[in-house]
Amino acid sequence: MTAAIISGKLVSEEIRVDIAKQVEGLAVRGVKPGLAVVLVGEDPGSQVYVNSKEKTCLSLGFHSVVHRLSASTSQEELLTLVEELNRADEIDGILVQLPLPKHINEKAVIDAIAVEKDVDGFHPVNVGNLVIGDDSLLPCTPAGVIELIKRTGLDLAGKHAVVIGRSNIVGKPVSLLLQRENATVTMCHSRTQNMPELCRQADVLVVAIGRANFVDASYVKPGAVVIDVGMNRLENGKLAGDVDYESVKEAAGYITPVPGGVGPMTITMLMVNTLTAAKRRRGLE
Repeated sequence: MTAAIISGKLVSEEIRVDIAKQVEGLAVRGVKPGLAVVLVGEDPGSQVYVNSKEKTCLSLGFHSVVHRLSASTSQEELLTLVEELNRADEIDGILVQLPLPKHINEKAVIDAIAVEKDVDGFHPVNVGNLVIGDDSLLPCTPAGVIELIKRTGLDLAGKHAVVIGRSNIVGKPVSLLLQRENATVTMCHSRTQNMPELCRQADVLVVAIGRANFVDASYVKPGAVVIDVGMNRLENGKLAGDVDYESVKEAAGYITPVPGGVGPMTITMLMVNTLTAAKRRRGLE
């Protein structure tokens, strides 16, 4: 048995078609969703992400603003810009690209973003609402993971999901979203004992640990849905996920590739959040 591929690229394109239609509908009412992205410094990976976000915004008919600041920008200067964007009526979503230079406190910056414009879903209020099950702007990558699982046709209710990784960005929020779908969730991390044994019990396995090809077929229950959130650059320059794709595809029922799996969904869910924020701010949802 060879696993069916869950193409994040195809799912992403389907969602973007719907977003573009909604943007057209808003335009008739004089509304144009606006996203401001702030990049501090010249991290190559961050520059690629920011350029991609800007390109996607424009392709969907959003208003896009990118603030590119030098690495020497002070925390006070960055916070002043965030406050200006909080007040800017044409901006519905604010994203400060992480990581930030070491002299800037990331938490202070995230906390300064207006909750209703926090399209990354990292503000403590949005995180708290996620925990208690209230409506909030959801973290983009975890939301994309759930969407990909649903596209397999699997009903998560009552299923056993195992999440490897407990980061604030992916592991913790994706576990909460899985519980929201009534899955039974087990969290694995660096101190977990018998990890392969636990993972083999999973109907759904989500891997987000930042270690190339860490999970092989010995971790996978036959027919399981495997979502690989990892993105690692190998010494030969190629990209690899946290899952050993060639090994796992022979055991899994569904699997996401790297690249082309979770990655495209992250930016698409950012656009979904920005559209949602635009509608909520104007009482249109």
